Amino acid sequence: MAIDVIDLRDFYAQRLGIVARRLINRGIHAHWPSMEGQCVVGLGYPTPYLGLFREDCERCIAFMPAAQGVLKWPTARPALATLVDELSLPLQDAVADRILLVHALEMSDDPESLLREVWRVLSPSGRMMVIVPNRRGIWTRTDATPFGYGRPYSRSQITQLLRQTWFTPSAWGEALFVPPINGGWFLRSAAAWERVGAALSLPFAGVHIVEATKQVYRPIAAKRQHSRLIPALPPALAPSSCSAEE
Repeated sequence: MAIDVIDLRDFYAQRLGIVARRLINRGIHAHWPSMEGQCVVGLGYPTPYLGLFREDCERCIAFMPAAQGVLKWPTARPALATLVDELSLPLQDAVADRILLVHALEMSDDPESLLREVWRVLSPSGRMMVIVPNRRGIWTRTDATPFGYGRPYSRSQITQLLRQTWFTPSAWGEALFVPPINGGWFLRSAAAWERVGAALSLPFAGVHIVEATKQVYRPIAAKRQHSRLIPALPPALAPSSCSAEE
C-alpha cells in the first residue's frame, strides 16, 4: 500500500521525523562517507537523505513513483526531482554510481521487477543502498510513521530478494532503536537508544540499512574435448599371401 507524498513530507517536518532522518543519515554516511564525482540516484522518497550528497556528488537526482506523487526538490533551487514509472526508469543502462532506495521497496507491488530495473541502470562497479522496515521492529507496528506502511522485511527475506535480482549484500546496518513515540524524553534520548541497540545487536531496530553490489556475470566458454588421433597401423600378425600347401 503506497503512502502519499504529502504524508511523507509532513512526517519529516515533525520532531519524530527529524530524529528519524538524523539517525538514518548516520547509518548511510557510515557506509558512504564521500560521493565526490559520483552520480547518485534516489528512488522512492529519498529527498530527506540526498542532502548528504547533493553538494559533493557530480549529479544528484530524485525519482518518485507515480503512485506516490512528487514534490519539488530542492525548494529554492532548480528542480532535481521527477515523477517516474518505477519499473521503467528514464536512464540508460549502467549510468548510476550510487542508488539509494527509501520508502520504495516495501511500497512496491512488484519489488523483484523494481530491483531488476535498478540493476539495469546501476554501473558494474556501482553500489545500491536500501532502507527497508525491519519486520521485527517496533516502527512497523504503527501507521503513525511511513515505516508502518507496505511490506517489512526480515534480514533473511531481504537477502533472498537481493540474490534473486542479481545483487550481493555487502554491508549491513540498523537504525531507529528508539520507540516511535513523539515525546520529549524519548526523542532527547534517541542517541543513547541507538548506541545501546547497536552495541547489543538488538533485533528490534526500525529499519535495515543494506548495501549491495551488482552481480555481473560473463559467459564462460565450454571446454572443448580434443579426441586423440591414432594412426592406423597394420595388424601385428598379418596373414601370409602365399598358400599353405606346397
